[in-house]
Amino acid sequence: MRELIDKLEKNSVLGLSEYAELIKNFTPELSEYLFEKSRNIRHKYYGHDVYIRGLIEFTNYCKNDCLYCGIRRSNKNAERYRLTKEQILDCCESGYALGFRTFVLQGGEDPYFTDDLMVDIISSVRERYPDCAITLSIGEKSYGSYKAFFDAGANRYLLRHETANCEHYGKLHPKELSCENRKRCLYDLKEIGYQVGCGFMVGSPYQTAENLAEDLLFIKELQPQMVGIGPFIAQHDTPLKDFKNGTLELTLFMLGLIRLTLPDVLLPSTTALGTIHPRGRELGILAGANVVMPNLSPTNVRNKYLLYDNKICTGDEAAECRHCMELRMGSIGYKVVVNRGDAINFHQINSYK
Repeated sequence: MRELIDKLEKNSVLGLSEYAELIKNFTPELSEYLFEKSRNIRHKYYGHDVYIRGLIEFTNYCKNDCLYCGIRRSNKNAERYRLTKEQILDCCESGYALGFRTFVLQGGEDPYFTDDLMVDIISSVRERYPDCAITLSIGEKSYGSYKAFFDAGANRYLLRHETANCEHYGKLHPKELSCENRKRCLYDLKEIGYQVGCGFMVGSPYQTAENLAEDLLFIKELQPQMVGIGPFIAQHDTPLKDFKNGTLELTLFMLGLIRLTLPDVLLPSTTALGTIHPRGRELGILAGANVVMPNLSPTNVRNKYLLYDNKICTGDEAAECRHCMELRMGSIGYKVVVNRGDAINFHQINSYK
């Protein structure tokens, strides 16, 4: 197995069967061998810097009915909310004072937030914080919508593809959603000029090692600027509530493989990792990740944006999250830095971006 990791480290392309073999046969010893390589690559491109993104979860309404998601439209137990533009700007103001230079506006696919309303919000954030990056994570839209958001001042877009295998995709989503359209969105975003982020769940129901191998081949083909992965964590009000959660060990192994597959990618150590293990985010950084995303959402809505069970940090103030993250990263020899943290494999199209 080590020879496959060595091959990947030398920037060789692995095939589906080779990736699948690695995934099926990973061990603690092989993981440590991989992490040594992935950390070295991460240090080559990003040193010991950890970029922070300020996450603003501005709506938990969603028109979709994805089988794994706690804010799916059929979940009648979800306590719904929407932030106003003024509340979003307040979150940005407090985040800016704490050193955040990237704001991530994330929400369900909420028809209330029309293109015009989103353009108004984006342009208002852009006007107030011209030195900051604006990231959107609001799902599948038309090319025209994506272009309007970009022209208003959005720089980055996060859209997890969830799984690159269309048969597997169909087992996790309602019939009206398709992996073909999901991928179309990602290529549209790249064409428009966004820094693009994709990603997938590790250990999701019905997932095979071959599925994960397909995910790695897809991101190699897409060449995104960011890849966000995390373990599948069941949510008690969904049809998939009885499935086992994904594991810390396999998620970390996948982080290491992604770092070797896309050496200069921005790779978050996610909240979901911290949810399944007390030091999950630190271990993610040690596996090759270089981004963390503390929450800037108002504390009175954080416990309502529950995509999965037992989500951490739902009661912390923004300043608490920022300070906690500095301490956590410092404890393993890394430092949180105050800058936009742009992808180094991306050439900006417009000067303010």
